[in-house]
Amino acid sequence: MPASKAEDTSDALKRLPSNDIASYPEGIILPIDKPYRWTSADVLRKLKWAAVRFFGKKNLKVGHAGTLDPLATGLLLVCIGAATKKAESLQASRKEYVAGVSFGACTASYDLEKQLESFCPADCVDEESLRTSLESFRGEQMQVAPLFSAKSVDGVRAYETARKLYAKGALEDTSGLLQASKVNIYDLELLSFDPSPCYPRPEELEGRSARINVEDISSLHLPLARVRLECSKGTYIRSFARDLGEALGTRAFLSSLRRTKNGGFTLEDAVTLDQALELFKID
Repeated sequence: MPASKAEDTSDALKRLPSNDIASYPEGIILPIDKPYRWTSADVLRKLKWAAVRFFGKKNLKVGHAGTLDPLATGLLLVCIGAATKKAESLQASRKEYVAGVSFGACTASYDLEKQLESFCPADCVDEESLRTSLESFRGEQMQVAPLFSAKSVDGVRAYETARKLYAKGALEDTSGLLQASKVNIYDLELLSFDPSPCYPRPEELEGRSARINVEDISSLHLPLARVRLECSKGTYIRSFARDLGEALGTRAFLSSLRRTKNGGFTLEDAVTLDQALELFKID
């Protein structure tokens, strides 16, 4: 795909018409549907290896426009060649997500990578209270990022500090470590609410890396809300889940996340990683 959207994704997937990178003066933007339990860096390495081999250019520039957490899926824009110059502007654009927020417990990472803890009643959560609370999150607000994030604290990635403190059982002593940042939630909508859902077991979900933990909550029936959000760069949906739980008088964590829009692309434009690799296939 060129730097603009392909008019027909199916045609674009047949094969890149040229293996000369100079034939793509604007570069190539690949909208990938990131697989579950793959890091964004995993996807980037896989595609860069294929692209370098295809174009025969060892110093080929390859980057992406906005990291997705390992347990998130959906739209990851991979930029190749001259398109890497557009990565920053693409990353700065509005993004849309569909988030699964589960109530009645929390985790240190605010998602399912860490063990569930701090169980508490969630009887206060129902469809009416959710709709009311969600309205309070609309617009500009100050948000504290998860400690398990790529935020920088005194020149060190926050997740590095978090791992050390988590191993010592000392995460309770981290208040004030991360400063709140201004974010904007332009729109949000409650898509569904289930007071007693059935969650899948981790082995029932597709995923690549055994090093990415997924907590098993299949025996629990924690209330689950599916929320669509459109938000600014720098918004952490894991933090939104935490804050929504607190607003409702309980605890909450992010049990699923799917990015559906970014930089003018939608999930309908996206291709699987295997389909993208076909672009660089050498006979």
